[in-house]
Amino acid sequence: MGDSRFDSSLGRSILIGSETPAPPRRLGWRWRPAWRPRLPAWTASLPFHLLLFALTALSTVTVGAEIALNTSRRLPAFDLDLSLALLRDLWHHPLRLALGVPFSCTLLGILLAHELGHYLTCRYYGLRVSYPYFIPAPTLIGTLGAFIKIRSPIFNRCMLFDVAVAGPLAGFVLAVPALAYSVLHSHLRVGSFPPGAITPGIPLLQSLLTHLLRPGVSPSQVALSPAGCAAWVGMFATALNLLPMSQLDGGHILYATLGKRHRMLSRVFWLALLPLGYFSWPGWFVWAAMIGVIGIGHPPVLMPSDRLGRVRQSLACGAAVIFALTFMPTPFSVR
Repeated sequence: MGDSRFDSSLGRSILIGSETPAPPRRLGWRWRPAWRPRLPAWTASLPFHLLLFALTALSTVTVGAEIALNTSRRLPAFDLDLSLALLRDLWHHPLRLALGVPFSCTLLGILLAHELGHYLTCRYYGLRVSYPYFIPAPTLIGTLGAFIKIRSPIFNRCMLFDVAVAGPLAGFVLAVPALAYSVLHSHLRVGSFPPGAITPGIPLLQSLLTHLLRPGVSPSQVALSPAGCAAWVGMFATALNLLPMSQLDGGHILYATLGKRHRMLSRVFWLALLPLGYFSWPGWFVWAAMIGVIGIGHPPVLMPSDRLGRVRQSLACGAAVIFALTFMPTPFSVR
């Protein structure tokens, strides 16, 4: 082993003392979907990333102001019937956008912590990685999330595990205190939801925090503050990322932990999305379709024979617990 080296820039393995170099070979698995668009070079520049972040901040502040106004009027935080009227109100009174700062800062903080967990772990291993891409969008939460692009091969399961688990752990650590503070200080909901109101689900963690911090109060009675709504969104995003299949964080963790044995479990979890889509939330059909296109399983790394130590196995169990605490069979329902 001491007489060999890897030339990652050329993508080939060369043995010192040999007359001819070995043919080019792929050194490891690159973290990317089976299909990806080709982006112009300027999309990798720091100003472009900062522009996306600024636009996402604007879109989430706008949504956050709407959530804050709804909460102050004791209305459901997410309500499509009221969105257009409130957006017109914000247009005529732009200073009210300041009401959306708590929601925006909390949500962007959780998303940024998640992506920085991946980013810093990649930098620790010397991997080439992009800055986080934030995606502004006119959705109920003002964004479609964030992602990074890893441009270096990931050689073994330990490296893959560390990069994958760092993101959900970092985002979860930031979301828990925000959700706990909101549960402790939010007002209680009086009366039933109006017709057409969008009702967010209640993850197990929110139920546990409610019983711990406000004994005798039902979790469904707690009307989360704007920052609490952002923490709820962070929990939902964490659960989606930890789905144990494909090239999601959970799929990386499952493959890194079990190796080839991950295939059957990935298929089982993917098939479970179908009855969930029928009985709980139709959005699971969309996720099942997207994962089916990308691929349910996980491509192998160059050195798949390495095994995780006890610390990483404990972190894998921790990731499973986080998934159980944040997963909601019915994230949204309409009354």
